[in-house]
Order: sequence, then structure tokens, then C-alpha cells
Amino acid sequence: MVTSVLCLTLLSCTSSEQNAREEAPAIPHLKPEGSPVALGLAGYAKVLCSAVFVSGRAPEEAAVNSGYFLLPEPLQDQATYRIDQSRKIVEMRLGDTLTRYARYIGDQGCVIVADTSGTIHFTPVAVSSSLPEAASLPWPMGDRRPPVDWTGIDRRLVDSAVAQAFDPADALTAAFVVVHDGQIIAERYGAGATMYTQLESWSMGKSLTATLIGRMIRQGHFALDDPAPVPEWQDEGDPRGEITIRHLLQMSSGLHFTAHRDAEADTYTDYLDHFYIYTGAVDAFAYAINRPLQFPVGTEGRYRNCDPLTLGYLMRLRLGQDYWTYPQSELFDKIGIRRQVLETDPYGNFLLTGYDYGTARNWARLGLLYLQDGMWDGERLLPGGYAEFVSTPAPAWDEPVYGGQFWLNQTGAGGLPPDTYYMAGAGGQRTIIVPSLNLVIVRMGHFRGSAQGMVSLDKACALIVKAVS
Repeated sequence: MVTSVLCLTLLSCTSSEQNAREEAPAIPHLKPEGSPVALGLAGYAKVLCSAVFVSGRAPEEAAVNSGYFLLPEPLQDQATYRIDQSRKIVEMRLGDTLTRYARYIGDQGCVIVADTSGTIHFTPVAVSSSLPEAASLPWPMGDRRPPVDWTGIDRRLVDSAVAQAFDPADALTAAFVVVHDGQIIAERYGAGATMYTQLESWSMGKSLTATLIGRMIRQGHFALDDPAPVPEWQDEGDPRGEITIRHLLQMSSGLHFTAHRDAEADTYTDYLDHFYIYTGAVDAFAYAINRPLQFPVGTEGRYRNCDPLTLGYLMRLRLGQDYWTYPQSELFDKIGIRRQVLETDPYGNFLLTGYDYGTARNWARLGLLYLQDGMWDGERLLPGGYAEFVSTPAPAWDEPVYGGQFWLNQTGAGGLPPDTYYMAGAGGQRTIIVPSLNLVIVRMGHFRGSAQGMVSLDKACALIVKAVS
């Protein structure tokens, strides 16, 4: 179903692919360092720090419902925490010997740090919006919500869908917003959340990466089929030089980066590369680009953080000092988003594969941008046809479930039409785009409720589709 966690059974590489790997030049292959327990505790500290200082959640609630899953299961209820409100540092502890820390640094959110000194390896950058107060403008450029025109919409079904999205309570739904024909027809928030709450968004940030790259393509920084200009890949004979922007967007680079969806992942390492970039406090861009190929370029689709991180690396190389403010000035300000917290590693690299925080209305605006094929208020922000590109099956994937940093629903599952595509994040974060119904549905919630939350969302989506059809 479109709102379920997709578990793909992926084929092992063929003998020809094995030969291609063996013949490739020797390339450094970084490995995770540290025990799964220590790494998981660091990630837990970061998630709790963000919940408190970015989202404004009560620490008692957030410690129970978010971040715990990064620890091995037997230890998830044994961690304790202490919050230094004045210095904005979170300390997570297991027993008497293991302690990890995270620190709030301002507009780049929270980062994992080594100790209470809070040392990081870049200077945080202030990010501000040029837009007037949101209350002064109507949706979508502002937050004033005009009366709904219910013509052709079954209001009773919409109300039932909203109730279903929050039922049962242990679904931990934090936000539910529905936009039809450009107007908000449904909006509700869970306990402790409001329309202004920056909520954990996780891998919906991958779709945001695609949007930022689309903006840069529109501005002439890259072309879709340009070889990815990664300096470390330019040596003669390096097969990674064949990787294009398109390959990276379609998660088809072939880079060796172990992830939880890989059937063979446990044969490589005790701790997956996919999670290490969230917990290791390493230079995530360096970690992503310094991979050998596992598969010939463009032949195997795999859900791996290295591809969107490499796109982030290219953004930083191209934008220089404007890197940290570019999303706000060149995308968010143009579509009515006044604040979206894009967190970094300790080296200042955006971790848009998962450490990103936005309001439900922010995500609805991004969905609306795609419904409009990248147009906004008469200005083309994304290349013409870019929405079609991200929603078209990537050819290297074994099944037609993935496009360009967006998931697809071509089977018509979950009560949603087959043209549906969506942003998806851990813990039940979804921005669902239905072009045939001119519809965007956003659901956000907390990790502990995600399994039940996805069941509730499936039912709510089916009701919304009926209401507007």
C-alpha cells in the first residue's frame, strides 16, 4: 500500500557485475566506526535535542516516542537523559559509562557533538525569510485560510477522513492537512502540535533534495544528464565518472553503501552505512562520495543515502557560502515557507536524507508546487516536465516503485489513483500528490505510532478520494 513501509526484495549482483567490481580501480571504502550501542545513543541524543529545541515538544513525550529506535531493541527503554536548557545541550546516558551529546546551534538545528564543549567544525549561519508576516497574507503565500468552497466536495466524508487519521490515539498523528484545488479543505493537529510546529520529517527530505536540485537545474547550474561533477571521481579510468545527475536522483548510481533494504546488507558490516551518517558525527559528504561501485552505473536501483548526499555535496561545491541560505532565498521564500529547519552534520553538510524539520503546511506547499509542474504565481521554479520526471519509474529499479527521490503508487494501492506519487519519511511522514484529483495529503507523526498511523492514513486517504471524486 502507498502508505506502508516498502520492503523490497532485491536481487544479488550477477557474475558480470561482480567482475566489473573486481576490475574497477581501488577506491577507499570507509566503514562505520564505533559500536551500534554508542552510535545509536548519539542518534537518540540528536533526535531528542531536535524534538525539544526545534519542535518545542515536551522532553518526557519525545524521549518515549522518537529517537529510541536508533538503539538496539533490548536497550531502547534503558537510556536516560539530561537537558541543559541554558547551553541547549542534550546528554543521553546508558548506565554509568556511556554518554553521548547533541547541541542546538540555531538555524541549522541540532548536531551530535563529542562532549559538553559542543565543538563543531563550521560556523552556523543565520537564515531569515524576506516574506512579510504569514498572518498578513492568505494561503498559500501566507497562513490566512479563506472559507472553503465545498462545491463538488463531500464535506461529511472529509470530516470522517480527518477523524480517521487520528484514530486510534496510539497512531500518534501530529498533523493532517489536505489541499484540493489549491485550497485547504482539512487541517488538524495532535497533542502538542500546531500549524507552526517544525515536525520530524525524515526521508521526505530526499524529495526536498530533488526539489533543490530541480531549482538549480532551472537556474542553469546543472543539466539532468550531466556527469556528476564530483572532483574525486574525475581520475582517468574511474568508472564513477559515468554517474550522472539523473542517476543520483533515481538512486541508481551503483555506489556501494549498505542499507536496510539490501537483502545482503548483513554480509558487509555490523552497522549499516545508511544509519551511520545520522549517528557517526562524520563528514557525511566525504563518507558518501568515497565509495567504490557495487554495480555498473545505472543498472541497479537501490534505496541508499549516498545518492542524495552526493547531490548535496554538489550543491555545496557549486553554491559556496550561499549554500546554507539558498533553500530559503531561492525556494522557500518563493512558495510561502518562512522557516524549514535543515540540519547538518558537525561539518555543516545538510543531512536532508533525514534530519529535516518542517510544518505540515510547508510540505503541503511543496506538494502544491509539484501539482503545478514547478510553477508558482506565474514563475517557473522547476524545469518544465520535472514533476513528470520525478514521478516516472526509474528504469534501473526492479519494480516501478521509485522515481526521482519520490515513491510511486502505480499499482493504485491504498485507495489512491495510480498516478499518485509521494514523499515518505520514517515514522509515518507522508506528502502524497495526486495529479488526477488535484490533491495533496500531508500526514506527520511520531515514530512509535507509525505502524498504526499508516493503517489509519490508508483509511483516511480512501475517504478523501471518495470525497473529492
